[in-house]
Amino acid sequence: MKSRQLSLTLAAALLSGLLAACGSAPEAERDRITDTSVKRHQQTLNEAVQSPVPVQSMQQEQAEMASQAPARLSLTREAYTKQKIAALPQLQRPTAEVDRERYGELAENGIHSVAESPVSTFSVDVDSGAYALVRRFLNQGRMPPRDLVRAEELINYFNYHYPYPHSGQHPFSLTTEVGPTPWNRDTRLVHIGIQGVATAADLRPAANLVFLVDVSGSMSDQNKLPLLKSAFKLLLQQLTGEDRVTLVVYAGASGVVLEPTAGDQRGKIVSALAQLEAGGSTHGSAGIQLAYEMAEQAHIEGGINRVILATDGDFNVGTVNHRRLVEMIEQQRQRGISLTTLGFGQGNYNDHLMEQLADKGNGNYAYIDNINEARKVLVEELSATLETIAKDVKIEVEWNPALVAEYRLIGYENRLLAAEDFNNDKVDAGDIGAGHTVTALYEIALHESEGQRLSPRRYRSATATSHQKAGELAFLRLRYKQPDQDRSQLITQPILLSDREQLSTTSEAYRFSAAVAGFAQLLRGGRYTEAFDFDDAVELANTARGKDRFGYRGEFIRLVRLASSLAAPLTLNE
Repeated sequence: MKSRQLSLTLAAALLSGLLAACGSAPEAERDRITDTSVKRHQQTLNEAVQSPVPVQSMQQEQAEMASQAPARLSLTREAYTKQKIAALPQLQRPTAEVDRERYGELAENGIHSVAESPVSTFSVDVDSGAYALVRRFLNQGRMPPRDLVRAEELINYFNYHYPYPHSGQHPFSLTTEVGPTPWNRDTRLVHIGIQGVATAADLRPAANLVFLVDVSGSMSDQNKLPLLKSAFKLLLQQLTGEDRVTLVVYAGASGVVLEPTAGDQRGKIVSALAQLEAGGSTHGSAGIQLAYEMAEQAHIEGGINRVILATDGDFNVGTVNHRRLVEMIEQQRQRGISLTTLGFGQGNYNDHLMEQLADKGNGNYAYIDNINEARKVLVEELSATLETIAKDVKIEVEWNPALVAEYRLIGYENRLLAAEDFNNDKVDAGDIGAGHTVTALYEIALHESEGQRLSPRRYRSATATSHQKAGELAFLRLRYKQPDQDRSQLITQPILLSDREQLSTTSEAYRFSAAVAGFAQLLRGGRYTEAFDFDDAVELANTARGKDRFGYRGEFIRLVRLASSLAAPLTLNE
């Protein structure tokens, strides 16, 4: 019965379709076709009703189809699977991105016995590259490599606004402060601050600047050459018609893109920058040599003569003997042409080389990870970046053995000098720019205190100290040269014992620099920081945030919190 109903339904559907198809024919022809079609399909319908499908035959056919269904389904699945497998591309194991960044090995300063080594000598350092690199790592969700963390560069990233020099006798002032150590209640911190005299923008000497730009293939990333161009445009806004700008590029070969041009010809300079495109290998040494030649050609007597090298430091062809490269830079330094290095990018970045070149070139090193950092270095701190107010600045601290048992200099590991180098004017040291601040921190342990970590010496010689010097922890000496002189001048100042027992009684500069120093040590593993942690650094920094005009201290606090989260162990629910 069901079979007969199915046949009737199919016949009715077919008839309906034919009638619908006739709708477009002429009316007479349509009537004839319809009449004939109806008769024919009525006959087919009657035959279908009179000749039903045998139920037994239909049931047998259904049984056969059911028995063959699993086999057909299996074949269909097998064919489908084979087809899909053949269509899929062969999967490859993902390969990790090769990280070729290079950082110089850095052994953290240890503890010295005053009885054995009563004098500590080092060169000042105004570089800030390590701080920006640490920020880049943390913002990417990674803890920075320990060798990257140079504590003095993190500390000196910030301006501590020490008092300016009152007289014109020396180009900077000295400030010292002694107080408790945030990470060890049994030791003390000795804080030394240097404030360089500031120069008004309209009083800055004329500048002969040679921009040496790496346009090799490794500079194609957005945070390299494109960011570099934007950074240089910010600098151009600070120049005048008295300044000179030259643009030299290097890749597989080097060349002069812009001859010495007045600084106020910004349209011409910007057009030259716009032409720069990345491609080829890096022949850095040839570019540096050409840049120095152009600096000599446009030399300004009594002015600022400086090469500004902007690169990722990936020198892969040419004179890659770094010793020879450094020798060439030292020779040019003696001729009055300094070198500033600006680092860009990641993946193949050579931090160690960039820092070394700037040190040997009597310049400063900064890492530009974003346009805000470019503005800080090339706009807000332009005078400090370009104008040197004192060169070969060395610090010597002689500790009073009657009071101080041990000391440890925080940072400056690659700036240490031998004691005899302090009075030797032929030994090179760091320079200070206009308005720069330089900060150094020592952790000390007094005699008979719980802060002593070294074993006492059985045969330590007795030390006589006059009554007048009994309150002196140490004696500070500083040597420097005027930018146009080769003979050094000496500044001295005693460091007095303080009765400050609470951090709250110390200055903002003291507390904030101590927070940064603690943070730097934690990033290096916290060998000497006891139970002090990132949260303690945040709490201390918050007490010394001050006015924070540009938000740098607030950003530091955010980075410490981020480091705390990244360093925390990951706990998984079972």
